[in-house]
Amino acid sequence: MQKRSLGRGGPLVGAVGYGAMSFSDFYGEATREGSFDILDACLDLGVDHIDTSNVYGMGRSEEWIGEWLRARGGANPFTIATKAGIARTPEGKRRIDNSREYLEAELDSSLNRLGVDAVDLFYVHRRDAATPIEEVAENLAALVQAGKTKAVGFSEIAPSSLRRAHAVTPIAAVQSEYSLAVRSPELGLVQTCAELGVALVAFSPVGRAILTDRPHHADALAGMSFMKGNPRFQEPNLSANLAISDRFRALAAARGEPAAAIAIAWLLHQGEHILPIPGTRSVAHLREVARGAAIELSAEDIAEIETALPVGWAHGDRYSAAQWEGPERYC
Repeated sequence: MQKRSLGRGGPLVGAVGYGAMSFSDFYGEATREGSFDILDACLDLGVDHIDTSNVYGMGRSEEWIGEWLRARGGANPFTIATKAGIARTPEGKRRIDNSREYLEAELDSSLNRLGVDAVDLFYVHRRDAATPIEEVAENLAALVQAGKTKAVGFSEIAPSSLRRAHAVTPIAAVQSEYSLAVRSPELGLVQTCAELGVALVAFSPVGRAILTDRPHHADALAGMSFMKGNPRFQEPNLSANLAISDRFRALAAARGEPAAAIAIAWLLHQGEHILPIPGTRSVAHLREVARGAAIELSAEDIAEIETALPVGWAHGDRYSAAQWEGPERYC
């Protein structure tokens, strides 16, 4: 597995990481045993950057990672990132909290579940628009000073917000959805991260399975609350997106490669600072996405891929109105 830096001066990690939201039931039922199999396979494949959050399975993702680490014994082989910022009111309503007290308390709980003294990277999962980002950056810097995280980052913020935060304290990474299906980060975020030496950690890099050989169809989506409410996976958008992405699957098949591997390879060729974190409950699929780090694409290959899936090809917004609560729009 090729290596990339997780932010300027940060640890070198496998170019392809793993998004452990799949250890929750977000895309279907996850099991402890299956999640352990994924972590074992990550170790074998050189996928050593594990991304989780306090809200994935309401702590279960972190708990299972911690259990795997304890069962394995010895030194921790992974670079671990986690997140906090999405909270719940006593009535169960979703809210965003970026206060120092909340972030530190949640990080303390994450460290306990993971069984580590510090994480390598701690993100603000969603930004509280009512709190100046300079204040949030100071809250994160205090967690570094306290020795509870080695570096800090943000998820789904605008390039302008990144510049403001980075002026207060070094920001190691920004998470954003980025793939052949979602190219909005190219309108400023990709460039700003490169300029500042910030890693762009790309989640959903295979388009929530639309860029794989086994995309979700309507019957499977019916059991996924997030997906069935997402405009891109509702009819008539779903049928249109499946038909268009068939061109990409045919292109990958002609090369003798999994579609997911080509999608990852394309993303890695967009910049040395880009690190995709696909998630899956399947070891076979994990091997497909990890394969992407070994595929070299020429300028002609990139052009052929982008002819099959030109900018703006996808039908439907990437989030519903409710799902847009928290991410910053900047274009």
